[in-house]
Amino acid sequence: MAQAQADRSADSLPLLDLDHPIRLNFAGDWEKDFNRSDRWEDELNRLLTIRQERAAQQRSGVTVRNLPRASLGNLNLNSLGRRGTSIVNLARLAEYVSRQTILRIEQDRNEVSIERRGEAPLICTVDHGLRETFSSEHGKEYCGWDGQQLVFIIDLPDQLEISHRFDVAAAGDELRLVTSISHRGSAPFNLIQAFNRYDAGSDGLNCVLTVTRGRVCSQLSPLADE
Repeated sequence: MAQAQADRSADSLPLLDLDHPIRLNFAGDWEKDFNRSDRWEDELNRLLTIRQERAAQQRSGVTVRNLPRASLGNLNLNSLGRRGTSIVNLARLAEYVSRQTILRIEQDRNEVSIERRGEAPLICTVDHGLRETFSSEHGKEYCGWDGQQLVFIIDLPDQLEISHRFDVAAAGDELRLVTSISHRGSAPFNLIQAFNRYDAGSDGLNCVLTVTRGRVCSQLSPLADE
């Protein structure tokens, strides 16, 4: 009798689909780890050095292999055209859109919501495939999953593209965010940020993470009665 019940219970379990794995848990409060995150100035200098070396190789007749294209589904991330803005401007824009030091992520069986101070939240379902989540005359936004990575793609006027790629460690204590910016098919400028999970608490404190002083907190003032 017990064996028959066990067999029926096993038969009722869903089959594991390796092509569509169970989503990892992104939920929680995350603070930026400056020691493990890229500094946009350092990354810019690195890319400028690579460009100078490639130019020197081309002048000397050495064949330089092109970098592979990056893509998500059928959407190419760096195939919008030929000419683009300078790498310096892309780097400065990457620094601006990556200025957040604190993230709050909520996740349930249906969607993931990433809250950023002073910015609209990034929201995506846990379904598979790439889908359009917003469209207007000012641009379009897509989101989807690339394996276990959560990807947001923002297409802006003049063929400017911003993508955010979130990846959480299996242990659930570390989050990585890769922000890529390209313009008219230029090679993207990539900026990697690392975040650690922390307990935000509810003690009435307003905390800001800084490079030099770490987390700086101040007591929230109660709202005045109108």
